[in-house]
Amino acid sequence: MNLDLGPEALEYGATARRALEAAGGDELLRTAEREPERRDDVIGSLLAALGAWELTPREHPEELEAAAALCRSAGSVALPYPVAERLSRSSDLDADGLIVVSDANPAAPIAGSALRWTALDAEGRRSAVTACVPTGPARTSSFVGRLELEPLDDRGAGDLALAVVLPCWTLLGMLDRALELVRAYVLDRQQFGQPIAAFQGVQFQLTDAEVERAGLEELAKYALWSIEVGRPEAADDALALRLAAIEAADIVFRVAHQLHGAIGFCDETTLSWLSRYSGPLRRLPFGPAETGDLLMRRLGRSGLVGIFGGGS
Repeated sequence: MNLDLGPEALEYGATARRALEAAGGDELLRTAEREPERRDDVIGSLLAALGAWELTPREHPEELEAAAALCRSAGSVALPYPVAERLSRSSDLDADGLIVVSDANPAAPIAGSALRWTALDAEGRRSAVTACVPTGPARTSSFVGRLELEPLDDRGAGDLALAVVLPCWTLLGMLDRALELVRAYVLDRQQFGQPIAAFQGVQFQLTDAEVERAGLEELAKYALWSIEVGRPEAADDALALRLAAIEAADIVFRVAHQLHGAIGFCDETTLSWLSRYSGPLRRLPFGPAETGDLLMRRLGRSGLVGIFGGGS
């Protein structure tokens, strides 16, 4: 079992990050918030130039890995665009993207998008989507709006794993960046004549955060491999990954904000934007309680099967 992404996928992800940084990097998010009507055109066109929409992750393992690497790169700049959702699109429906939704109050960060969307619930039921206008500006809504659904069919069970896993790779990219930012801050911030990174309490907090991030990275690779090889438990692995991703994000962002202090909540810092736009990924489609409940109902008394379970 080799869980590492292939060299082509890693290079594609690195190329994508360089292209995003050259196009503005963190400024892409600030611009999209000021001019939300240009989000589809500017960012969608940028990703199209990278060949993002030519990827077929459901058909080719190499392109599945490339899609994951692209989502991670998008997360590193909190790209205000549903990259993972577009890459998760169903292969048998004429739609531009796929969104996993909760049965109660379905919502997604696709406000203002002119694309065609399909929604998928945890039971495999698919619906056509009409996105409603958010009740507030992008500054407070993070482009999240309520969805109106029109049932299509119940043949989407095989789509669930990928549609849950790829957004977790986006969140992983956000955690990568959050730790990059906090490391730079504690090395630069001086107290009592030395960087606060020299204090043992700070080192302990950073270690806790990095353990969570590194653990999530390994689980993300495993869940991707599970889809690659067509494991029947792939959807279970995806939900387990989502639960781990939410828990890791809570710890990483808590540590990042604690070490930044009050400035970490000001828009002058990139951490503030990154943390705010991680919110939709952490609460939609399912929060930690609902994700855990779905996973328990799927597993019953059998438990997870995999590298940490009783299976081979």
